[in-house]
Amino acid sequence: MSETSVQFGKIIAGCRELFSKKLQDYGAAWRVLRPSSITDQIYIKVNRIRTIQMTGKKMVDESEEGEFVAVVNYSIIALIQLEKGFSNDFNENREEILALYDKYATDAQHLMERKNHDYGEAWRDMRISSITDLIYQKVLRTKQIEDNQGVTIASEGLDANYFDMLNYAVFCLIKFSEAESRAEPKTT
Repeated sequence: MSETSVQFGKIIAGCRELFSKKLQDYGAAWRVLRPSSITDQIYIKVNRIRTIQMTGKKMVDESEEGEFVAVVNYSIIALIQLEKGFSNDFNENREEILALYDKYATDAQHLMERKNHDYGEAWRDMRISSITDLIYQKVLRTKQIEDNQGVTIASEGLDANYFDMLNYAVFCLIKFSEAESRAEPKTT
C-alpha cells in the first residue's frame, strides 16, 4: 500500500469518527436535505476557506482543517443522498448509514489511487490554495449541473464531482498533517 493510501486512510478515519459522533448526536438529520442543499453546504465551507486564505484573517475560531473535514463528510453525505434520495424521515439505521459512509470512502480511495497513479501525485506539488480553488470550481460545476436537472452533454455527473471534492479535501488534510509533523520539535 502506498504512503498516500495510508495517509488517506488515516484522514478518512478521523473524518468518519466525527461523522459517527454527529450521527449519534443528531441522527441522520441531513437526510431531509435535497442534493442542492448539500452542495450549498459544501459551497459555504469552501467559500469560507477561500476567504480566510485570501484575507489571511478569520473572525470565527474554526480551522481550515475542520472545514476540509466538513467538505469530506458533506461529499459523502451527497453521495449517499444520490443513492437513497432525500427523506422527510431521518430516523435511519445507524449501521446502514455508517456502511454507506464506508462504501463511498472506499470508492473514493480507489478512485484516488487510480488517478494518483496516472497523474503522478501532482497534487503534492500544488498549493493548498490551488486545491481549494479546484474544490470551489467543482462546487460551481455541481451547482450548474443541478440547475440543469442533472443533465450533462459532455461532462461527468454529480457523483464524479462529489468524489473529486472529497479527494481534493483529503489531499489538503494530508498536506496540513505533513506540515504539522514537520513543525513538531524533534526529541532525542
